[in-house]
Amino acid sequence: MAYKVAVVGATGVVGREMLNILHERNFPVSELVPLASRRSVGKDAHFGDRKLKVRALEDFDFTGTDIALFSAGGATSKEWAPRVAAQGAVVIDNSSQWRMDPDVPLIVPEVNADAISGYRKKGIIANPNCSTAQLVVALKPLHDHATIRRVVVSTYQSVSGAGNDGVTELERQTKAIFVNDAIEKHKFTKQIAFNVIPHIDVFLDDGYTKEEWKMMAETKKILDPKIKLTATCVRVPVFIGHSEAVNIEFENPISADEAREILSVAPGVQVLDRREDGGYITPLECAGDYNTFVSRIREDFTVENGLVLWVVSDNLRKGAALNAVQIAEELVSQQLLRKQAA
Repeated sequence: MAYKVAVVGATGVVGREMLNILHERNFPVSELVPLASRRSVGKDAHFGDRKLKVRALEDFDFTGTDIALFSAGGATSKEWAPRVAAQGAVVIDNSSQWRMDPDVPLIVPEVNADAISGYRKKGIIANPNCSTAQLVVALKPLHDHATIRRVVVSTYQSVSGAGNDGVTELERQTKAIFVNDAIEKHKFTKQIAFNVIPHIDVFLDDGYTKEEWKMMAETKKILDPKIKLTATCVRVPVFIGHSEAVNIEFENPISADEAREILSVAPGVQVLDRREDGGYITPLECAGDYNTFVSRIREDFTVENGLVLWVVSDNLRKGAALNAVQIAEELVSQQLLRKQAA
């Protein structure tokens, strides 16, 4: 079987990565259609060694399309995802628009692939926030073993999480510093070059940002509603790769050695944990990789049954594009598509 796939937002940083990963993983594509807004019509989109012309979302008829991967922002997803689903395509949406809808499954395949079948209610499957995706991949096998009670996580998130504009701003500011030009701020609230900003997304009334709220709410929906989680999300001057310092409190005893053994065989996880100089992973090293990396595994002696982890992943891949393609692969393997192309 092969499938007609549309990528909505194909000119964006995540959309381009979706095209790359569909090709890399040999997803069974009969036809691939790159879509974006009308201002991008005619631009080139690359699928392996093929060049495809970008078409307008507003003018495209999705009849006969099997899967639509969306990475075009919440407003676009809100308007178009139900329309596309009504025409028979399964929508896999990377925005935050549908994540907390009770009729839309929020999926990380290594964690809750069995929930994918719930997409039939609206024809939409949600991709989680990039920082949540890598976190729950690491938490799931540990939760199954010792039951997580509470998580405290601090994130160090790359500028690519803010899209093309975030990457451009870091590039421009870095160059400006070296040639002594004025620093211009457009995407971020403060200078990002050679700085860190403890602010991602809008502030909520309780003092948390929406990014932090997403991690709390999404972890509960994906993994376990009983887990308590608090987060501090920080933007850092790194181009690709989100990092997380994670403190976990369990209901049952678990040692660092046990955790290391459990994670070393967990799906989607790679352990790199040597207690020596350089015996850990950094975001620079994880860029372009599919895995979620775990390092610095140690016991937290300030709580009973506590562990500390360092978790790193390519946010454009596992945090977005890869996870979406893995969901599409699950639809195929579980034979859940409404209509399968010949």
